Amino acid sequence: MISGSLLTLLRVAILVAVGFLAASAQAQTPVLAGYLEKMPAADLVAGADGYGEIRPDLPVASVLKGDEILGWAFVTSDFVGTTGYSGKPIHTMVAVNAEAQVIGVKLLKHSEPIVLIGIPDSKMQAMVAGYVGLDLAAEAKASGEAHKLNIISGATVTVMVIDDSIVRAGLMVARGLGLGGLTAPIAAVGPQPEIDPEVQVTGDWATLEGDGTIRKLSLDVEQINTAFATLEDKRAAARPETAPADATFIDMRTALVSVPGIGRSLLGDAEYRNLESWLKEGDSAIVIAGRGIYSFKGSGYVRGGIFDRIVLDQGDISVRFHDRDHRRLGRFAIDGAPEFPEVDLFRIPADSGFDPAKPFRLQLLVQRPVGAIEKVFTTFDLAYQLPERFLKIMAPAPGPAPASTAASASEQAAQAALWQRIWRDKTPEIVGLAIMLLVLTGAFFFQTFVTRSERFTFWFRMSFLTVTLVFLGWYANAQLSVVNILALAGTLVTGFSWQAFLLDPLTFILWFSVAAAMIFWGRGAYCGWLCPFGALQELTNRIARALHVPQWTLPWGLHERLWPIKYIIFLGLFGASLASIDQAEHLAEVEPFKTAIVLKFIRAWPFVAYALAVLVAGLFVERFYCRYLCPLGAALAIPARIRMFDWLKRYQECGNPCQTCAIECPVQAIHPTGEINPNECVNCMHCQVLYQSDTKCPVVIRKLKRRAVGAESTASLDRFIKNKPTTENPSNLRG
Repeated sequence: MISGSLLTLLRVAILVAVGFLAASAQAQTPVLAGYLEKMPAADLVAGADGYGEIRPDLPVASVLKGDEILGWAFVTSDFVGTTGYSGKPIHTMVAVNAEAQVIGVKLLKHSEPIVLIGIPDSKMQAMVAGYVGLDLAAEAKASGEAHKLNIISGATVTVMVIDDSIVRAGLMVARGLGLGGLTAPIAAVGPQPEIDPEVQVTGDWATLEGDGTIRKLSLDVEQINTAFATLEDKRAAARPETAPADATFIDMRTALVSVPGIGRSLLGDAEYRNLESWLKEGDSAIVIAGRGIYSFKGSGYVRGGIFDRIVLDQGDISVRFHDRDHRRLGRFAIDGAPEFPEVDLFRIPADSGFDPAKPFRLQLLVQRPVGAIEKVFTTFDLAYQLPERFLKIMAPAPGPAPASTAASASEQAAQAALWQRIWRDKTPEIVGLAIMLLVLTGAFFFQTFVTRSERFTFWFRMSFLTVTLVFLGWYANAQLSVVNILALAGTLVTGFSWQAFLLDPLTFILWFSVAAAMIFWGRGAYCGWLCPFGALQELTNRIARALHVPQWTLPWGLHERLWPIKYIIFLGLFGASLASIDQAEHLAEVEPFKTAIVLKFIRAWPFVAYALAVLVAGLFVERFYCRYLCPLGAALAIPARIRMFDWLKRYQECGNPCQTCAIECPVQAIHPTGEINPNECVNCMHCQVLYQSDTKCPVVIRKLKRRAVGAESTASLDRFIKNKPTTENPSNLRG
């Protein structure tokens, strides 16, 4: 007979097993399956009337018009990571035809806070509809950079994630189905060639040219003129090169210098060590040298960062070189090397899919002007195959990694490439923020010197807040929000990933800085100096003061009882996020940040009216919103209690009897008893100006008076001693 407790345990085990199996089955179901009924085929592709079955080998379904297949539909999240700023996937349905062209795109579902509320869905749908006509075959050749990215202000991260997912998932589908001439990568079967790092190279330049280690492309002027003469555009033939026919147009050489033996021979040991330190794991590198009339580099990379005259092709993989993947090399170290005015190293990233053991070609683009701004182009190929002596045949490993593991590693590399691309694109903004943080940190560490002059402190603060509002807020949209905290809490529950946070470099840097600042100065470093909306409140209040708008000081009892409102708002939002993050993000509109900063008041009138009402209140009560309503300030105040240092200097007389600082504190963060409330202080430094003021601080004034009295007493004593009659000074004797 089974005991009651054992029976209960058995029931629990069965329920857990059933739940696990149900979750596993749900995880294996393609996202596409849940949207085929919700998204009519006609809405995705004009003229379509239905879908076919989902293929067993690939999560795609045919798009039908009667019995005719117009294309294939898929959801990007079934193929690539689509994690957005919210930490949740962005589902986009895409349809491609047999020519690997996108024929339909619909944004299905997302949890992006700025898009959910701040930007109309019609604007986002119009943005994704712009991908109709995208040529995936061209994208494959251009490494996904053949199209122009259409950024929507305020949703940069979201747009870049959608763009990345459409292109990468589209290429996977096109290759998997063989669309547009693209082919799926064939899994290696049997022994495969690999680079043998032990092979040493002996001989001079001529020897390496002879055995194919160095390959060349040499063109004279006659060959170039002949090539342009065969083009359809006859204007090219009408403008031939005027140099002698046998003059060297370009003499170009290349070699795979990431192969140790080749690299050491051509570059020398020291330069090869530099190359090794430059390359990351899995990267390759080639050297290209050129001389003659034509430059393989040109000058386009100086303006746009891309070398537009050379492309590396290997199968359907194309690698375009950027300036970040380029280094100049002075000369070759090998004996007998000719002199080349251009010798350059180019890095081939590991995530490009390039295989150094397989043949590849360098494509040289030659251009000829035919008008004021018009040019025509023709191309020439330099084929390269690594000599067999640098290869070794490796037997397949006894336990190959599952395909899912390889796919996961590839996906992680692709997602890393996405956030790294975003960081590169945001370089000017990152530099600007770094300078702001450096200046602010210096001001805090040397606040005694900064606050010696009330005038300097005032204008320094007003200038910094102006930069915060204009540059950090309206230009860079780097406004932190309580939504960031709710999203972080959500990812901790569902599975933390750095990906969502790295997608916005300025927000990531700001949060990192806020975390560090809370240890030293509390929440005031952000709330008082780096919050764009806080800066907007303070600057508008200063303008109001200049226009003689009356300022209201709330009674301390009322003021103190209004403080908890922002904490209640934050706790309410946090509780709502536990039930539904989407609902919490809607409720987070209590923050007027999106309206006033990100969208610059271009929004529906209720949101604009609310933001203006908050700012109007701030004209009479400085930083009204910060004091009583801001859930972000409340969220930062809670962990800020851990600060380890107290930088704000106080006198024993502060609060008893002196009330100067408490009366003049812009946000009433100083208790009548003299203590500064770190939960409310915005580190404006005004109390530190008063601390050194010789016109307002009674303690300083008393010290100066004592010093003056002491100095006067000393001077009187000196005069008395000087004028006292002495035997040594008979002239001072009376009579």
